[in-house]
Amino acid sequence: MESEGKLLDGLKAGEPAAFEAFVQAQGPRLLAVTRRLLRNDEDARDAVQDAFLSAFKSIGGFEGASRLGTWLHRIAINAALMKLRTRRRKPERSIEEFLPTYLDDGHHVDRPQPWAESGEAGAIRAETRQLVRSSIDELPEDYRNVLILRDIEELDTAETAELLGISIGAAKVRLHRARQALRTILDPHFRESAA
Repeated sequence: MESEGKLLDGLKAGEPAAFEAFVQAQGPRLLAVTRRLLRNDEDARDAVQDAFLSAFKSIGGFEGASRLGTWLHRIAINAALMKLRTRRRKPERSIEEFLPTYLDDGHHVDRPQPWAESGEAGAIRAETRQLVRSSIDELPEDYRNVLILRDIEELDTAETAELLGISIGAAKVRLHRARQALRTILDPHFRESAA
């Protein structure tokens, strides 16, 4: 905390070394979150740059209610979400295509099977991570964003709802539907490996 206080003092004083240290310490984490939201390296770098510019302009108003990195993280998420809102939207598939289907009695049409983990699990983890990332990318933007913010960035529901400009109830519903859809998308891949 003492070093963060010194960094904050340096930032508020406009010290170039403080700005450089801040960018080096926070840049990789911000780039990771903006990449997850924007799915494009150039847009992600632009959003990080926008976040740093915004933070540097408003550093004088930072009151320390949260950690400096947490404050910047929120600014970066907002910058990425603004970029998403202004980006020309491409047609997306409906979330309904990915959700499980049910019989009249409430049971699954295609009952989910447990996913087996083989002894080679360590060797295929990277491939599995890539499969999960590409499956998340298939989700419609509204559902993908809430899933990323809640399950990957680990923001709470209220903060996620606030960042996305939706109600807490809508965030919960979207998260539930996104998780269901993601399970449906991933199920065939893990069934194959279990068979």
